[in-house]
Amino acid sequence: MTSPGKDHVPRMTAQPASGGITDALWKLFASIKLTLVLLLSLAVTSIIGTLIPQNAEPAAYVAAYGEPLFRFFWVLGLFDMYHSWWFQVLIILLCANVVVCSVDRISSNRKILLVRRPHFQAARFSNLPDRAGFEDARPPAALQALYAPYFSRKARAVQVEPSADGFRMFGENGRWTRFGVYTVHLSVVLLLVGGLIGSLFGFDGYVSVPEGDTVQQITLRNSGERLRLPFAIRCDDFSVSFYETGAPKEFRSSLSILENGQPVLQKDIIVNDPLRYRGISIFQSSYGSLPSDEAVLSFTSRSTGLVYSRQARVGAEIPLPENLGTFRLRELRHDAQFRGHPVGDAFIGTLTPPGGAPEEIVLPVRFPTFDRMRRGEVAIAVDEFKERHYTGLQVNQDPGVEVVYVGFVLMILGCYVTFFMSHQQVCIEVERKGARTQVTVSGTANKNKAAVERRIRRLAGALAGLK
Repeated sequence: MTSPGKDHVPRMTAQPASGGITDALWKLFASIKLTLVLLLSLAVTSIIGTLIPQNAEPAAYVAAYGEPLFRFFWVLGLFDMYHSWWFQVLIILLCANVVVCSVDRISSNRKILLVRRPHFQAARFSNLPDRAGFEDARPPAALQALYAPYFSRKARAVQVEPSADGFRMFGENGRWTRFGVYTVHLSVVLLLVGGLIGSLFGFDGYVSVPEGDTVQQITLRNSGERLRLPFAIRCDDFSVSFYETGAPKEFRSSLSILENGQPVLQKDIIVNDPLRYRGISIFQSSYGSLPSDEAVLSFTSRSTGLVYSRQARVGAEIPLPENLGTFRLRELRHDAQFRGHPVGDAFIGTLTPPGGAPEEIVLPVRFPTFDRMRRGEVAIAVDEFKERHYTGLQVNQDPGVEVVYVGFVLMILGCYVTFFMSHQQVCIEVERKGARTQVTVSGTANKNKAAVERRIRRLAGALAGLK
């Protein structure tokens, strides 16, 4: 037999765990402490990204840090930190944190921010230091009919309420300026989202294009993979100028963009003046020289003084007149040396006299009389030589840059509204005292108190002058 009391024992029912987890997550992401932790984490990782060169060659990292440390840093993604998954997670967490903080604060201030008809309390204006007053002989009813149209043009959400011996008139301006701080929050989110979009969907690569050649594939810096562009890049011409010290002054590439084999855009680019097409930016980053395979050489006979000009190609043997032997052009050597002294770019060849042993000949491009010091039967010089260059291009695409620009604009606007504009509330109190009517104008604002004081004095003067 069941005891009567057992049917009335209260039963504990488990609360849904989802609500508790949701509330805990909301409180976590609405916390300023989380904001500080995320900002500090991003600051520390940015410092690490500054100290460790990004997107360099693996061999350079191994030489700098050693094999074990290189592998550890590689696993952590420190060599391409801004594209690593954990850096992107930090960005996403900070975005969520800023959004939740903003929504939470707007919700707590919704009675101020999100109401159509604000609630004014007369007691709030009774002891304000910012006030101005005057007396008028006309009764309150006449003044109300006079003040109401004028004040409605100067303020928003105008409300009139009667008092014992007159009336009170309330109004406000600039309530929307309270959203300035949330505009700054939104701008921060857009900046972060723009950077995240660029990290996820953008690319950064490089390519070398010899003069006259066309390329359509680039090498990605972070992975070394090849990426095919939606158009081709042709280097029509390249030029470089030098300072007197020999340092490069300016290098310029004349580029053409080709689609279906036809040029659609042409531009000369220099450093910091890129070519942009279809959202892809092409920057001038480096240049170099390509091995030349031909030159025009002059052969001067010592015995007769006659000069013979011949077209020479690398690998080809040239028979010399006057039975001077043969000459073979072997290579163009950059930063060549002669007996331990640098002579710059020079052609290297082999002179074989009749019945004699082959002799290596160094022909510096910039010193045409150099071979005369050898005092051989024939003096050889480089008469014509057009060095062929290649241009090194940095090619990248950042689809989030427009979002970043919008974020910058919103940040400037939000900061201006936040620091230079205010939400102002004004009260006009009219009270009959004997034969005169006392008019008092008072007001308050969430910031910029000096502007409120000036507005109250101007409003009081304008009301006193109404006829």
